[in-house]
Amino acid sequence: MHPSDKSDPTSAGTLAHYEARAADFWQGTRGHDVTQNIDALLRHVEGAPPLRILDLGCGPGRDLAAFKSLGHHPVGLDGSPAFVAMAREHSGCEVWQQDFLALELPAAHFDGIFANASLFHVPRKELPRVLRELHAALKPRGVLFTSNPRGENQEGWNGGRYGVFHDMASWRAFLQAAGFTELEHYYRPPGLPLAQQPWLASVWRAA
Repeated sequence: MHPSDKSDPTSAGTLAHYEARAADFWQGTRGHDVTQNIDALLRHVEGAPPLRILDLGCGPGRDLAAFKSLGHHPVGLDGSPAFVAMAREHSGCEVWQQDFLALELPAAHFDGIFANASLFHVPRKELPRVLRELHAALKPRGVLFTSNPRGENQEGWNGGRYGVFHDMASWRAFLQAAGFTELEHYYRPPGLPLAQQPWLASVWRAA
């Protein structure tokens, strides 16, 4: 299925939401500091730099540019045509237009996958398959970073976007079933009480 195939309503609706708000999204997120998350991925990768990194759900390209500035070889992936064009412009990196539910990834290719605020858009019933595909795209012992808004495993539409709001136990079960071993997890933003940390970040090795 090509990313332009809108047969899946969760993908179609979510991508349409981002597509219509791409410029505003860039202005609203370009200054977000996710250094903690980038560092969490990089410190667990065992290969020698420069690393091949897939920025899954790269949006307008903020983190692609950060990985490139650190001397690595990042590739972006997003389902929104507007985001793909913006990411190419802002980062100068290769960016693939693909739907998360129709991934076409090279096998055993990446040292790390950076999925910052992206995988929560994958419906629960599709998540095991998507995680297996990400596992297959990583080199042996490659590293997957994820950050998602946490919750009590609610699933559905929220403000025009489809999402699943996992707790750590649920998320861990999905990742372990897909062949990943947990390296660490933490909550964001740093330095706040847990009740004020809506983001669950976790790092996994492809076993």
